[in-house]
Amino acid sequence: MAKDTTGRLHVTVKSGGKRKLSSKLWLERQLNDPYVAKAKRDGFRSRAAYKLQEIDDKHRFLKKGQIVVDLGAAPGGWSQIAAKRVGSPEGKGKVVAIDLLEMGELPGVTFAQMDFLDEKAPGKLREMIGGGADVVMSDMAANTTGHRKTDQLRIIGLVEDAAAFACDVLNPGGTFVAKVFQSGADADLLAQLKRDFASVKHVKPAASRQDSSERYVLATGFRSGAKT
Repeated sequence: MAKDTTGRLHVTVKSGGKRKLSSKLWLERQLNDPYVAKAKRDGFRSRAAYKLQEIDDKHRFLKKGQIVVDLGAAPGGWSQIAAKRVGSPEGKGKVVAIDLLEMGELPGVTFAQMDFLDEKAPGKLREMIGGGADVVMSDMAANTTGHRKTDQLRIIGLVEDAAAFACDVLNPGGTFVAKVFQSGADADLLAQLKRDFASVKHVKPAASRQDSSERYVLATGFRSGAKT
């Protein structure tokens, strides 16, 4: 072990065996990531919880009593933050977590194992919550191939699908927040969001790794009926 520039011990993972270089680098990054350690201490299921926490600390779109939908929610870090902020463990709001993967129970969170891309999904969700949602959020990332242009299109395509779902279930004035990656391929996405929402901006919380192109799009003030 060695200390980094901040004085923290830096863990180095040995190469060898069947471990690929990419796996070695990922494991080193996880072991040395202060947000990973902090998430364990704070009882969050993922370091991603701090990203939503920081975005909401600044923009304050999660409010007591709201109905929130978390797309691609597993393992549940974002749902944990949302539940706390809307008060769902105390019955003051509701958080619905949707994922194809199973997810363990969380206080104040209702889990629905389904594909949000299914054409029946918006209707099923509305039945579950008895109407529309106030916030739709997504920390999903598409599976990558290693081909940059293909991966950019996959990433943007997934966010466009999430935005279309949001427009099907949001109440007027609602909010959509989703992970994107900085590229020149998101012009159509931004045009779609600016048509459907009063305000659209990019945000990058401190918990996002600074060497990553990851950022988030925050769209507020949903215009019901603007969708064509």
